[in-house]
Formats: sequence, C-alpha cells, structure tokens
Amino acid sequence: MAHPSFIPKPPASLLTSPSSSCFLLLLLSLSTVALYTLHRHHHHLQPTTKTTSKTALYYRTTFLSLSTNSTLSAYLRRLTLHPHLAGTPLSLQTAQYVQSHFSTLGLPTHVNDYSALLSYPTLSSLSARFKNGTNEPLPLAEPGFGPGNDVVRPYHAYSPSGSVIGYAVFVNLGREEDYTKLEAMGVSVERAVVVARRGEMSRYAVVEKAAEKGAAAVLMYTEATAEFNGGGVERGTVMGGLGDPLTPGWAGVEGGERLGLEDSDVLRRFPKIPSMPLSVDTAEIILRSLEGTRVPYEWRGTLKSEVGSVGPGPTLLNFTYQGEKKMASIRNVFAVIRGSEEPDRFVLLGNHRDAWTYGAVDPNSGTAALLDIARRYALLMRLGWNPRRTIILCSWDAEEFGMIGSTEWVEQNLVNLGSKAVAYLNVDCAVQGPGFYATATPQLDKLLLEVTKKVEKLLLSTVKDPESEGMTLYNKWKTTDRGVDILRFNGADSDFAPFLQHAGVPSTELYYGRDFPVYHTSFDSYNWMLNHGDPLFQRHVAIAGVWGLLALHLADDPVLPLNYLSYAAQLQEYTNVLSNFLEGSVSLHPITASIQEFVVAAKEAEEEAKKSSPRLLAKSTNCHNYSKSYSLMPSYLHGDFISLELKKLRAQEAPGSTSELKNRMLNDRLMFAERGFLDAEGLRGREWFKHLVYGPPGDHDGKLVFFPGIADAVSRSRKMNRAEGDAAIQHEIWRVARAIQRAAYALKGGLT
Repeated sequence: MAHPSFIPKPPASLLTSPSSSCFLLLLLSLSTVALYTLHRHHHHLQPTTKTTSKTALYYRTTFLSLSTNSTLSAYLRRLTLHPHLAGTPLSLQTAQYVQSHFSTLGLPTHVNDYSALLSYPTLSSLSARFKNGTNEPLPLAEPGFGPGNDVVRPYHAYSPSGSVIGYAVFVNLGREEDYTKLEAMGVSVERAVVVARRGEMSRYAVVEKAAEKGAAAVLMYTEATAEFNGGGVERGTVMGGLGDPLTPGWAGVEGGERLGLEDSDVLRRFPKIPSMPLSVDTAEIILRSLEGTRVPYEWRGTLKSEVGSVGPGPTLLNFTYQGEKKMASIRNVFAVIRGSEEPDRFVLLGNHRDAWTYGAVDPNSGTAALLDIARRYALLMRLGWNPRRTIILCSWDAEEFGMIGSTEWVEQNLVNLGSKAVAYLNVDCAVQGPGFYATATPQLDKLLLEVTKKVEKLLLSTVKDPESEGMTLYNKWKTTDRGVDILRFNGADSDFAPFLQHAGVPSTELYYGRDFPVYHTSFDSYNWMLNHGDPLFQRHVAIAGVWGLLALHLADDPVLPLNYLSYAAQLQEYTNVLSNFLEGSVSLHPITASIQEFVVAAKEAEEEAKKSSPRLLAKSTNCHNYSKSYSLMPSYLHGDFISLELKKLRAQEAPGSTSELKNRMLNDRLMFAERGFLDAEGLRGREWFKHLVYGPPGDHDGKLVFFPGIADAVSRSRKMNRAEGDAAIQHEIWRVARAIQRAAYALKGGLT
C-alpha cells in the first residue's frame, strides 16, 4: 500500500493516452502555484496538485465504484464477534482492530486515551408479591444470556444503588401530562415502584420526573421489542448531560483536574432514585396484575402492552439494584488524510465504536461504513488523489455512556475546532431498517440533495437505492410519504452533539430506518442484520457512498458547498411557528429584524460563491490548450512561460476577480457563520449547551423543538406572573436575535 504522503508514478497508459497533456499540465500547475505561493508568502497553504472539475468527477465516480457488499459484511462480522462495552478488555480489542485497519491502509493513525467515570452493574433482582399472596422472582436477564456470558446484564448506567419495596403503578410514558392525568384520577405514585414504557423522553428525564413526583424506583420497558420475539431488554444510560461527569467542560486528560464523586456538579448529573430496564414480557407480568383505576382512554391509542388498570397494586414489588461507578480507560482512534492545499481545514467523519452488546446496528453498521470509506480513500490515494482539505476519520469510545469519547476530545480541541473545522459528518446506526433519513444543519441541505441526485447522474448501480430496483436514492426519498424531509437536530443523542451544540460546527447525520426492535439488546447481532436489517448489505453500501461523497465535496470543492439561504428560510419558518406559542406583550421583532439582516448576508455570500471558480484548469478544453502551448514551446522558454503565468495569477487578485485568497476568505466566512449561533452563557441550567437554535429540550413536555432557550422560558413562564414570564421570554428572544446577527456578521466578514 502506498503511504498517503507518497504520490505514485502515473501508469504508462496515462503518459501515452490523450489525457497525457492534462497530466503534464497538472505538473506545470504544481510548479507554477508553488512559485507563486513562495513569492506571495502564503505560508498557510501548501499547494500541490490542483483538482479540476474533470478529475474531481473521476475520483468521486471511482470512489462510488469501489464499494462491495461483501467487504462491508466482512467488516461488520469482524466487529461483532464479541460484545464490546466501553472500558472492558473486549472494547480495547475492537479499538485495536480499527486502528490496525487504518494503519494497514497506510493512513497516518493515532489514538487518544482518556480516563473517565463509567458505571457497571454488580447485582440486580426483582420479585413480585401478587394479590393471591404468592411471591415470584421476575426475570431480568435475556433468554440465552445468563451468568458467564460476556454480555453485560441489563442495567441503567449511573443508576444509584438501592433496595425498594413498593406497590406497582403504571405511568405510561412518564411525562408530566401522564402524572397530571393520574393525579386527576386520584392515583398517587408516592413511594411506589413506577413502570414506564420508553418514549421520546430520555431515560434520565423519565427517572428524574418520577423522583420529582415521589416515586421510589423506576422500571422501564420498550414496546418495540415485542415485534421481535426474543425477550430483549434495552440497556442505556440515565446520566444527564454529556461527557465525563468528573470533568464538566474540560477534557479528562492524564494529570488533569477532576471533581470528586460527592461534588454537587457531579451529583446533579445522576438520578436520585434507582431504575432498571425490563423486557416487555416481564413488564406485562406486572401490568396484567394491576387493578384499580382503568388505563385512561388517551393512553390507549399508542399502547401495545397488555394493561387494563394503572394501580397502585395490588402487586407489591421488591426491587434491588447494586452498581459501581469506577474510573476506566477509553480510547478514540483517528486516521488523518492531510490536505494538500488547506491542511489547516478539517472535514471530520465520525462514528462511535462501543456497544452495549454486539452492536451490529448500534453502532457498528456505521463503523463498517467508516472502515470501508477509509479503504476506498486509500485506494484513491494510490491513484493520485489527495484532498484539498484535511479529512479526519474518527472512531469514538464510550458514546453509550453519554457521548464521553467525542465530548472529551471536542473539549480538549475546542479552540482548533472552532477555528479550523469545516463540518462534522456523523453516522451512528447506519442501518436500522427501511427508508433513508438525513439530519443536518440547514446550510448542508443543498449539498445533501445534490449528492443523492448524483446517484442518477453517475448511473452507478452501487449507489442506486437498495429498496427500489432502478430508482436512485434521491428519487426513492422523494416518493416517500414524508418527501425529501431533512430533519433537524433537536436532541443530543449521538456524537454530533459536542460538535454542533458546544463547538458550533455544521453537522449532519445519515441512517436507514427510524428504529429497530433489538435496540440495545443482546439480539443486536450480525445474525439479526443478516436476517432482518440488511441481508444483502445494500443499505450499508448506500450509506457509505453518500457519507464518503459528502466528505469529498467538503474536502475538495474550491468553495465550500455551504448554502445559508436554506438556513435563513428555516429560521423564518421557526419564527412563524413560534408566533403561535406566544401571548401577552412579547415581541418577535428582534428576531425578524435579525433574520432580514441574515438573509442579505446569505444572498451576498451565495452570489459570491457562484462567481468563484478555480483559477487553473477550470475546463477540460482549457486543459488541452494550456498543455499544448507548453509542450510546443522550446525548453529554454519554459521559465518565461511560468513567469507569464505568475503575472496572470497576480492579475487575478485585482478587485472583482477570483483568487485562491478570495476563496479562502469566503470559505472562512461560510465556515464561521455557524459559530455565530453559539452563546457564551449557554442554555439556562444546561450551560454546556451553547447553541441557541438547536439543542436538547429542557422541558420534555414542551412542543417547541428549536430555539431551546426560548422554549425553556416559555415553560418557566407558566409558573410566573404574566409580567415576569413575558420578560423571561423576551430576554431569550433577544439572545436568539443577537445570535442570528452574529451569524450574519460572520457571513459578511467585515467589521461593523
């Protein structure tokens, strides 16, 4: 394998083909630009080979053609041979496999190790005393995964230890409105063991809400597993926030500061009452035994479980959970493809590697795609390709515990990411089921659509939509009930969160299928993927193709393909929706005025981007003419010819012309605009989250999934008098307006 820094000799066929003149021109361009760069002292750039539109298309087409279903299948098979829970020896083996894969390809590879507080179970039990006086132990393990198996028993990471005896009460999804309904029916959960089905609320939020209402413990089950008759139990974390709880806001590096376990900032990250997950079968044993008030009509529409009454009791539950929180070593693995012209600009592709069990879907369908992209990029490099900007392939650890690996790394590299990161492209569960989905910050919308449309233009079978014979990915996406619907980041449930919501880096996430029935269970295995998720690995091929092609555009396009007109339209739509939620004297004028300013800046940036183009070899016809002029010239005149080209390059820096320097300045504005939406103070009560447009909700019962600071203020205002509530909302509106204005200033690039 060729090392990435080595540019292999061109094949003999290239030197004798009609395209040989283009190749000679390519070498001339390298010399010309290098001399010009030395003359102008542009020490930040390291120009080498310039990629023309023709060769860029060649490399992108080649990238897509290099996919193979069997290769992706083999990667996934290897990754899922053993469970690999973060902080365990088997997890380290998986990290070493990924590192070895990158290194074998010849990619410069390194690791970052952190010591973080993780959580593991030591003992759990549950028994029920029924109305007839019988006592029965209830199963907590999954069928076929008993003691001695490498799979960790079902548990909730960071749950406090405790033993509780209490009557069972069914609380539906555990929302505020569910407890309000129970209270209206005269049902109390005081000192009860509540049973909740999983919904959109985080586990942490469900447990905290139960503690707030006076419950003693929480049992959670997932109805989706009922579709898969395997008795699976959904593991997960119940810690609030992201990253190592002992290093909130800074990286957990060796010898660095760590808070104590009893520190108030640490304790507030953990629930106050214990909790455990159940299989749907075990949950229904309890639910079917409940008596008392009937299940409210409002709950029955989406309720799949066999439950008639909510309790309390008469079933009495005896609940015990013992766990330990301990320091463990986690490892992030990176492969770096250094940019040839803008090495200080980073395009990052990330996926987490750790899994609760075997992780065939979550996350190693994404890991397999990342490994395949690395393989294909390495092959492109053997053909002479090098990205304009640096590409970093990131394999994160301990995501399942709360995005710990990625968060620690972002916190450690916050300044460099803030000044150099172009975009972060995340893939977690690449393949969960049917249907293509994409989530993105709006300036990436146009690029996403163009990439999926290129499937049609390139006519490559490897990137046809795997679910419809003969249809492209874009066309299939367009014909679904939801249409081409690019989703937005309204939570913090994967590794995009630290990049977008803390560092302000434009982000996207790709996946097939919205959910899957073996989520976080022992049955998330290679066999499940082979039999149910993606038997022919066509969806894996499609995701890897779109993911890798997005990165190629962001790394190679002379002008970054970031379109902020989409962002402006989205902000205006949010404002229109928000107006329906507001009452009293609150005014949205600050936001609407800022959006108008943002629209002007976005239009100017887009017009400038359209006018910008590569200075050399913009068209293949120019390529041949330029090469012919050079090749027919006596060798002793080559120096004069280069001097003439230098003069042309200097002339292109005249006012109104296009130049590398102008492109660089425009790209910086496009890159930095997202940072404008960050606020140094962060969200109230969740100060680590800095983004004022996209962030996790503070009130999980709220209806607003954007402008999280405003959404929080709307929720808080319900507990205030009108004047105080309106003032709180208005302050958050002004904060958002200032953030939009900062983004507009960044797009404009000048000082006020």
